[in-house]
Amino acid sequence: MSTGADLKAREGGIPNDSNLNMTQEQSFKKGCCSLRHGLAFILHLCNFSVYTQQMNLSIAITAMVNTTAASSHANASIERPTTDSQDFWNETLQESKAPVYDWTPEIQGILLSSLNYGSFLAPIPTGYVAGVFGAKYVVGLGLLVSSVLTLFIPLAAEAGVALLIVLRVIQGMSQVMVLTGQYSMWAKWAPPLERSQLITIAASGSMLGTFLVLIAGGLLCQALGWPYIFYIFGGIGCACCLLWFPLVYDDPQNHPFISTGEKRYIMCSLAQEDCSLGWSLPIKAMVKSLPLWAIVVSYFCEYWLLFTIMAYTPTYISSVLQANLRDSGILSALPFMFGCVCIILGGLLADFLLSRNILRLVTIRKLFTALGVLVSSGILVPLPWVSSSLSTTMAFLVLSSVFASLCDSGALINFLDIAPRYAGFLKGLLQVFSYLAGGIAPTVAGFFISQDSEFGWRNVFLLAAAIDVVGLLFYLIFGRAEVQDWAKEPTFTHL
Repeated sequence: MSTGADLKAREGGIPNDSNLNMTQEQSFKKGCCSLRHGLAFILHLCNFSVYTQQMNLSIAITAMVNTTAASSHANASIERPTTDSQDFWNETLQESKAPVYDWTPEIQGILLSSLNYGSFLAPIPTGYVAGVFGAKYVVGLGLLVSSVLTLFIPLAAEAGVALLIVLRVIQGMSQVMVLTGQYSMWAKWAPPLERSQLITIAASGSMLGTFLVLIAGGLLCQALGWPYIFYIFGGIGCACCLLWFPLVYDDPQNHPFISTGEKRYIMCSLAQEDCSLGWSLPIKAMVKSLPLWAIVVSYFCEYWLLFTIMAYTPTYISSVLQANLRDSGILSALPFMFGCVCIILGGLLADFLLSRNILRLVTIRKLFTALGVLVSSGILVPLPWVSSSLSTTMAFLVLSSVFASLCDSGALINFLDIAPRYAGFLKGLLQVFSYLAGGIAPTVAGFFISQDSEFGWRNVFLLAAAIDVVGLLFYLIFGRAEVQDWAKEPTFTHL
């Protein structure tokens, strides 16, 4: 990645006799009122919509299933809502007349995982198509399909588990188009010194979406019934499509509203990054690349923990802490609210350390990843032993989410450093392994919990933490941050 001196050298190499134009370019380095920041905001909304659609079943399932409220805890000193509150909530659920299903913990685990069952098939072709033909229509179509399918989830649940699983599989594949395709745009829109900042602004929409769907889900169940969780957030996704298609363009050159100064600044910043895209892929060199494998392993291990927390936080708070559905939604949202803020702060901090030459890029990526993995996974391990205290449990969950957000400025965007030319394809490849983790982790968690409700949670957290640490060790040993030889555009000498 480029340093500040490199950036100045690049700009100096472009002929420009106008001091005014140079001053405008300099202003675009520091300003936030730019089209690239506008793109980050729109992608923030898209990620917000996708993650509300990913997480809505996690909160709704506590109302859809009549067995999740049961609890076998014998410790009477647990801090939890009062009995009157629980009784009122049960009466409210009965009055809502929303259907309730007899799904076992194993079936619940399969339903929560099914979103990822077909997802590992879509990222590589999605990333490749987005990289070659442009990401605008790939991302927009994926968001539209996912939003429409969300509206039909209540009907699918009524028709049967099999149809619901099929719908969730298709929905997961469409969401991959959004989450993978957008990185092809950043290879053309994000100056190197702003890359962490812009990507984390967009990525923070995932945490915000998770936060809002959890905090609003319980209230919607109480006031309207659980089907409205899917109707409302599916409708929001459709509304985001109305912003996406007319306002977003694949690259700065084709945008009709971008200023000359901002266009020049972006192009100068990316001039020597070898990010031009082509049809050929150096597959053999990629397979032999240990820095790429370090990122792949890190993705799988970090997303194992992430998907476990995303899928089971509402269930853990509802069943272990015996909170009612409304309180479960609010409490489940707190870790993601703090995580949303810290993703952005982490990106700003990473760019600050890089732009001031305080730390090398590879040091920043490894430091943020190490802090994110060690603290977040270490805090989750003792959770089963502090379940007698609601406040302590919530503090641990919040701290885990805060530190885990640092990984978004670490290993999770490292592929843009080592091969910006193949950003779309590599993001698709990495999404394959993240969705493999997402398909396995909740299913394994459901199996552990069904075997032993008390020790099952302990095993879930221990396994997730162990896998996360193993991935960190592999990344610390083999991770790199410089553009790899196989990712550089070949140069030809004319004699």
